[in-house]
Amino acid sequence: MMPLVADQTTDAEREPIRVLVVDDQELFRRGLTMLLAIEPGIEVVGEAGDGIEGTSLASSAAPDVVLLDIRMPKRSGIEACLAIKDAVPTTKIIMLTVSDEEADLYEAVKSGASGYLLKDSSIEEVAQAVRVVADGQSLISPSMAVKLIDEFKQMSRPERDHVPGLRLTDRELEVLRLVAKGMNNREIAKELYISENTVKNHVRNILEKLQLHSRMEAVMYAVREKLLELP
Repeated sequence: MMPLVADQTTDAEREPIRVLVVDDQELFRRGLTMLLAIEPGIEVVGEAGDGIEGTSLASSAAPDVVLLDIRMPKRSGIEACLAIKDAVPTTKIIMLTVSDEEADLYEAVKSGASGYLLKDSSIEEVAQAVRVVADGQSLISPSMAVKLIDEFKQMSRPERDHVPGLRLTDRELEVLRLVAKGMNNREIAKELYISENTVKNHVRNILEKLQLHSRMEAVMYAVREKLLELP
């Protein structure tokens, strides 16, 4: 993500994004590690071949981003995602998998994943996802985004008419609606004529109020509770 003009820090001066790669397929894992290592602004701090080892490494290394497969021995990616978020809440999780199942996508989001990419993504797409997620935003493969929107729509038609006791402010609802449209922090800031920092604060407050882990999970919650509707 390009910084705002007010941010004079150059890419060379920024701390590299520290990444952990967790995948049971050694050839894929090693290849991804080597390719990410030559990407500017990214540092691979470790790799693991199963969910238990991945959780342990994440706990000790506290990476900024973990790339995590879903189907793994000893501990699944979903279970590892939950364990890592519990051990290192600041770490962002990107699921990188062959699974295009709606159930896996939904469980990943509920477990706190900030990204969901299919393994046919290019290295450029993976690197960009790492940068976007490290910046506090969310990113999923376009083909999976359609399925996520479908899930939102199903959630917007619950049988119960429950109204949540915990309310968001009007401005927070505005931000949440724009997040639901797939807008990033800079685009939201431009739309609402506020600073990107203010948008980040609103998103953080939304997650804290709803006790959720990611932007995507917040949107799911909002649709389910009829705080907003999708077309």
